[in-house]
Amino acid sequence: MLGTLHAWHAVQRGHEVVHIEREAEARGASVRNFGLVWVSGRAGGEELDTALRARELWEEIAEDVPGLGFRANGSLTVVTNEAELAVARAALERPDAAARGFALLDADEVRKHNPALRGEFLGALWCPRDAAVEPRTAQRVLKEALLASGRYTFLGGREVREVVGERAVRDDHGVTHTGAAVVLCTGAWLGGMVRELAPGLPVRRVRLQMMQTAPLGEELTTSVADADSFRYYPAYGGAALDALAAAQSQPPVAAAHKMQLLMVQRADGGLTIGDTHEYDAPFGFDVDEDPYEHVTAVAEALLGRPLPAVRRRWAGVYAQCLDTTRVVHRQQVRDGVWLVTGPGGRGMTCAPAIAETTANTLDW
Repeated sequence: MLGTLHAWHAVQRGHEVVHIEREAEARGASVRNFGLVWVSGRAGGEELDTALRARELWEEIAEDVPGLGFRANGSLTVVTNEAELAVARAALERPDAAARGFALLDADEVRKHNPALRGEFLGALWCPRDAAVEPRTAQRVLKEALLASGRYTFLGGREVREVVGERAVRDDHGVTHTGAAVVLCTGAWLGGMVRELAPGLPVRRVRLQMMQTAPLGEELTTSVADADSFRYYPAYGGAALDALAAAQSQPPVAAAHKMQLLMVQRADGGLTIGDTHEYDAPFGFDVDEDPYEHVTAVAEALLGRPLPAVRRRWAGVYAQCLDTTRVVHRQQVRDGVWLVTGPGGRGMTCAPAIAETTANTLDW
């Protein structure tokens, strides 16, 4: 998605783009995520500013590409006890709470916003700025729109092997591609040529596990998070979070796998649910069942009903800056050649704004 949105900005500014992709179609983190445009949990300052700008851009792009499935559905971070409620209240005191649109809802108000939530809870932190797109198809429909411009060429199933001189790369078909600029959006692929161009790259790989259910049979009108997301997202630090951590330990499975609940409904009515975080490579080649059992129990408690059958389970890997306060790692590795990687779990949210910043930097 990051590479595709760099192409989008270049084409929008009148340039011709050659997009070289290792796979025939996107198969990395871009299709293995929630499709969330997640403003609520972002750290204040640059990260929040980037997310808010990206939210504007997603809506603008969706006007031209309705197949993105963009919807301004907002999110509810549901709280079930007083310690969790205190963290939600503290979020309302942030100086940027209004920019996020935060509001605290009681249980009845939560059910009015999202009638599918029939479990027992005290309330929820509402964020109307949050939105969603369809991750499995977003890159594909953007590509179709770019192709229609007549200024975009997509070369799938090719791998860039080396940078050749200034502003040129050679692919594994032996073809050299030259342009006014080269942007390498390599995702979690950090070895080989990337290591040669940027030794000591301050970026790590992170693995996650997620799942998708059969159609719910009713509308989940908002995205949903549980209070464990307070522990994960930087917007919620402070004394209230410290008190929550002291009063309420995560269940062992959730703690071991660094889990939170995120849940969003897909266009077909199914639910995408996750997730875990694994930082210590080498990662396993298989998936662990315990996290799925945990996240199923949490989701069912909030919905007040059994989940539909699980249709898909998967693992994914994304790249994250070692300094997690950085939105992305953008580095000029050769004259006219830029490496852009490491947005972490904010990649789908922030990709339009990250790409716009690159475009402005290169003065496209």
